[in-house]
Amino acid sequence: MTDDHQPLAINGGVPVRERLLPYGRQTLVEEDIGAVVEVLRSDWITTGPKVEEFEGALADIVGARHAVCFSSGTAALHAAVFAADIGAGDDAVTSPLTFCATANCLLYQQATPVFADIDADTLTLDPERAASRITPRTKAVLPVDYGGHPADLDAFMAMAERHNLVVIEDSAQALGATYRGRAVGSVSHMTTFSFHPVKHVTTGEGGAVTTNDGDLASRLRLFRNHGITTSARERQQGGEWQYQMVALGYNYRLSDIGCALGLSQLPRLPANVASRRAIAARYAAELADLPCLRLPVVRADVESAWHLYPVRILPPIGRDDVCRALRAEGLGVNVHYSPVYEHPYYRKHFGDSGAFCPNTEIAARQLLSLPIFQGMSASDIDDVVTAVRKVVTHFARQENV
Repeated sequence: MTDDHQPLAINGGVPVRERLLPYGRQTLVEEDIGAVVEVLRSDWITTGPKVEEFEGALADIVGARHAVCFSSGTAALHAAVFAADIGAGDDAVTSPLTFCATANCLLYQQATPVFADIDADTLTLDPERAASRITPRTKAVLPVDYGGHPADLDAFMAMAERHNLVVIEDSAQALGATYRGRAVGSVSHMTTFSFHPVKHVTTGEGGAVTTNDGDLASRLRLFRNHGITTSARERQQGGEWQYQMVALGYNYRLSDIGCALGLSQLPRLPANVASRRAIAARYAAELADLPCLRLPVVRADVESAWHLYPVRILPPIGRDDVCRALRAEGLGVNVHYSPVYEHPYYRKHFGDSGAFCPNTEIAARQLLSLPIFQGMSASDIDDVVTAVRKVVTHFARQENV
């Protein structure tokens, strides 16, 4: 368990787990493997009939008119920015507490990300603070459903109406969540999803954009296929061999192999989300009494998909000390996230935006994500509770809390 580079368990004792429990991982069953093998034996292993089938199934699940698949969640974000006609000279307001792809997708189109602060409780983009950052250059707002908790979508849609903006919702972590009784993916102008292995449904790598706007859907499909007006399968079926490139697009296509895996996994989405919610409920019940530990806040009008279970380690206990100690106990805890503007690339090109984001500054130094994924066993959950109680109690006693 330990080596020269790994800290020892508390007081040099026996760690709670001998084998590291990651914060998230994929769950595959034999039906998933069989679905992929079936495609491998078919005529189409790249962009074929399974793509359209998966898109239709995803659109049905989230209640959107259109779903367009991509090779990754990042590609989906990039495509959404293109579809919104955002480019050089434009900017868009987004959260700094996110994976860097949320902001990078704007840079890919020569636009500028503008960071606004988060709500101190839900850790999602604060609508009032976002509104204060809007200028005549602003073309869009990109709220992030942090950890699976939906942002205040009605507020952002109203803001978009007032200022003629596009709402591009980064819902990479919130497939299966609901906002005021509506499925995430059906509310914003465009909603992006990720199907990375640690998510609720995986296609290996992959992503999608859902929308109710047919024109946006057409632009999304164009962008993922080099800006070419027809796909290879359409040309084969229609007998027309010529094609035209009408925009500068990318090869962001998702394969039939990935879509077959996604189609096999999608029916398990409700059970996967229910499993994560049960784990979150157990953590809330078992950890609520610990000093210096702040548990996640969920608004009454949403149902989180619980991609993350982010706790906050409060002073005088240090988050980094707790993180190292929990890893020594066998928990693969993680930090989500350092503010985007603190990454060296952003500091170099955009300076320090932290003055606008005090809530982000505080939260980012306290957050720690505990393991939560649908494949966790009852003993895994017990181990997390035991290790967290052990470590937090230890440091609280050291500080006389």
